Amino acid sequence: MTVPTLADPVLAAPRSRVERRRPTWLSVPLRFLLPVLIFAAWWLGTATGAVSEQVIAGPPKVWTAFTELLDSGQLVDFAVASFIRAAAGVAIGVTVGLVLGLLSGLSSLGEELVDSTMQIVRAVPFLALVPLFIAWFGIDELYKVLLIAVATVAPMYAYTYLGVRNVDRRMVEAARGFGLRGVRLVGEVILPSALPGILMALRVCLSISITGLIAAEQVGTREGVGYLVTLAQEYNRTDYMVLCVVLYALLGLVFDGVVRLIEKFAMPWRKQVAIR
Repeated sequence: MTVPTLADPVLAAPRSRVERRRPTWLSVPLRFLLPVLIFAAWWLGTATGAVSEQVIAGPPKVWTAFTELLDSGQLVDFAVASFIRAAAGVAIGVTVGLVLGLLSGLSSLGEELVDSTMQIVRAVPFLALVPLFIAWFGIDELYKVLLIAVATVAPMYAYTYLGVRNVDRRMVEAARGFGLRGVRLVGEVILPSALPGILMALRVCLSISITGLIAAEQVGTREGVGYLVTLAQEYNRTDYMVLCVVLYALLGLVFDGVVRLIEKFAMPWRKQVAIR
């Protein structure tokens, strides 16, 4: 029988692969910890006078503004109008970006035809297009929706293109060996493999759409959160300004929740990847 020496490697016991999830009673408060601290600092600063309410209104005044608009019915109308504009613009931009990203990622000819143009679109700030869009499309709903669409098409294209190009070629060859071709190959192998990048693109597009919505609603609108911002600036109502920021933040949370829900059902394995 040999006696182990110091030179012999010491094998560690294998770690359990069972996922250790943080308990719900701890996970949920952690998600709200930082927003609650920011809210508390905001309230404390305005209540003590450390921050002038001419600079930023305190929570009580913002709540009063919220109840005023809610009772008049304007709050719901404005929020719904902004949501419809953002959703329509994102739907157009995401669809176009997805199709062009697939075309460019799947085919060298498609890349030659599409990629250079999309790089130009990506390099041009969409806010610089506002005067041109007003001249071309007027100040009605079409201008607003198209501005948001242009703002979101480039991120969706870029992430889709990279997602398709990063698909494992061996997986594609194996699928072809099983007889998958054309639309079936794209729908059953390439798209699922590129789905993490596509959903990340959707999250980015939804965030950018809020910026596009703010710019679009500054001109020629009588409904929407952007119109409320314009009124707040004209009358120097900081409570309305802060309320608009909160409404945009809530709109962003709604969009993020939609993407998370899609991820939960489309990619149930992603929760196993996180290092906890």
